[in-house]
Amino acid sequence: MELRIDETLQHGIAAHKEGNFKEAELLYRAILHKQPKHPDANHNLGVLSLSLNKCETALPLFKTAIEVNSKIEQFWLSYIDALIRANQYQKARSVLVQGKKKGFSGDKFDVLSQKLNSVNNSLSPSQSQLKILLEHYQNGRYDETEKLAISITEQFPNHQFSWKILGAVLQYKSKVSEALIVNQKAVEINPKDAEAHYNLGNTLKELGQLEEAEAKYREAIKLEPDFIEAQSNLGITLQALIRLEEAIIIYKDAITINSYYPEVHYNLGNTLKELGQLEEAGISYKHAIALKHNYYEAYSNLGVTLQDLGRLEEAEINYKQALTIDPNYATAHNNLGLTLQELGRLEEAEASYKHAIRLKPNSPDALMNLSIVQDYLNNLDIAIIQLKNLLIIDPDNYGLRAAVIIAIYSFLENDFSTSKKYLLQSSKIENYLTLNFKNERIYHQYLLKILDWHENKPFPLLNKISDRKLYVIGESHALVSHGLHVKFLDKSFLCKSMLIQGCMQWHLGNSIKNKFKVKFENIIKSISNQSDILLSIGEIDCRLDNGIIKHRKKFPKKDMMHLITNTIENYLNYVYKINSYYKHKIIIQGVPSPNIETKNISKHKILELINLIRDFNIILKNKSTELGFGFLDIYKITNRGDGFSNEIWHLDNIHLSPQGMLEAWKNYSSY
Repeated sequence: MELRIDETLQHGIAAHKEGNFKEAELLYRAILHKQPKHPDANHNLGVLSLSLNKCETALPLFKTAIEVNSKIEQFWLSYIDALIRANQYQKARSVLVQGKKKGFSGDKFDVLSQKLNSVNNSLSPSQSQLKILLEHYQNGRYDETEKLAISITEQFPNHQFSWKILGAVLQYKSKVSEALIVNQKAVEINPKDAEAHYNLGNTLKELGQLEEAEAKYREAIKLEPDFIEAQSNLGITLQALIRLEEAIIIYKDAITINSYYPEVHYNLGNTLKELGQLEEAGISYKHAIALKHNYYEAYSNLGVTLQDLGRLEEAEINYKQALTIDPNYATAHNNLGLTLQELGRLEEAEASYKHAIRLKPNSPDALMNLSIVQDYLNNLDIAIIQLKNLLIIDPDNYGLRAAVIIAIYSFLENDFSTSKKYLLQSSKIENYLTLNFKNERIYHQYLLKILDWHENKPFPLLNKISDRKLYVIGESHALVSHGLHVKFLDKSFLCKSMLIQGCMQWHLGNSIKNKFKVKFENIIKSISNQSDILLSIGEIDCRLDNGIIKHRKKFPKKDMMHLITNTIENYLNYVYKINSYYKHKIIIQGVPSPNIETKNISKHKILELINLIRDFNIILKNKSTELGFGFLDIYKITNRGDGFSNEIWHLDNIHLSPQGMLEAWKNYSSY
């Protein structure tokens, strides 16, 4: 058998020398078929493959030859040469070192060593170049860094570090598409570099390619399990993908590895806050601050969390701490404004929003908030300026909400055509189903129906001189009365509505100063003494998801009748006290029977709502009469007999129609 293999080998060598490569390859492979580890056949077939520029085929053949017989110098020389030709320079140097340890150190090894040194020098920039590159980058000289990095990558296309620096600079300069190509190159050069995958993940995240970014962060973590920055950014990416529970797991794993990384605690806090786990979010923000005392973003977000928890004074302290660290942090100025607004310190809130806008002139949320606080200050003309700015800078988001609010203002100024124009302009708001658009979406539908009613039911001119004014003050239920001519006590009145969005009886009866009280008092002061006023406030207090029922869910031991009585008495006593100087003739509007969709609501909850509204109206009427106020009963005309709406006088699920209000006035008897 050995003789036959030797003979085959000799025939193969002869064919090889004569240039008959196909025959030589067949003979070598015949040997390897019978004896796969035959060193000479492996080596010679490797040499033949290398001569045909098949480096990848040759390399495993040379490697096998050396493993079987490491005493043959030519085997080492051929393997090293093949590695150099395949651009595997680090591996070639390693094999060269191993060969020298075996005792091979002749001229041929020296030639390969020199060749490797020459190749390495041609593939790597000088130390001085790299030092200058790093100095530029670390000192923030990004234009110089970019130019030098481009120059180095052109001269040394396989020098990965230069690509990484170039990618970082391009990303910093917001050249994200260019950074993507560069960071992909860095990964291609060294797929085992965790940082390169991380950098590429950051670029993909910034481009909105979140699934691809997730894969790169996971690859970075696989290569380097303790890569805390990669874990943090993976969590942020999962959060952006609305995979919040997964994000929390990643953050908690990261904290287990390194609990001293403040950004992970901060990001965990953000995710917990988004899930509504406010107490836990607050703890995470506090951990972040303990590790990084100047972490102004954490202070600000802790303030948001405390505000959501109703701890407004604590929220204010944290916002101010954030601004002590960074007075130019526009977000904190805006957030502080929200808290001051809830505390009823509206002028201070206005100043905070204006400060935020000075720092960030086209900030839509600050502009919207400024318009809202100016509304509560009853400075409607100034509020409209902010709203019109929003129409320009953010037409498809805040601009839609702004258009609805301008439509409301136009309606209340009796400019019905302009009002409808803005409503039609903002018709896309019907497709925005998120919570941020809920109120304006409801107003959009509601006001369109009111305007359609006025178009189809012409009445005398709104400025009819013979009619006295009846000022209708309240939340959204007040709008339907605007422009109506009503008659009671043998007098004719023209209704002029004055809106306080979201106002509840509880807000006005509360002992704490708030934005609703400020606007209410400003409105009352703006009206001539001894005017006629209808107060349309109370329906929000009587909803399944708000007001008294919501409060009782939180405190189930509280008595429902006690809650109703307290709410009404505090409200009416407040109104009585405020009005003691102005002597307005006040009528209190009742709450209509519920007209909600009951399909997905239990019978128990429906009955609870019906009983609440019935008892609320009884007590509200009695207490109003005791204080000398009139009472407009809209419950009676809407009740079908069991406490639920008869569906005759409702305009939608919540509000009465203008015709319903006129019907209610027909039954009004006295103050």
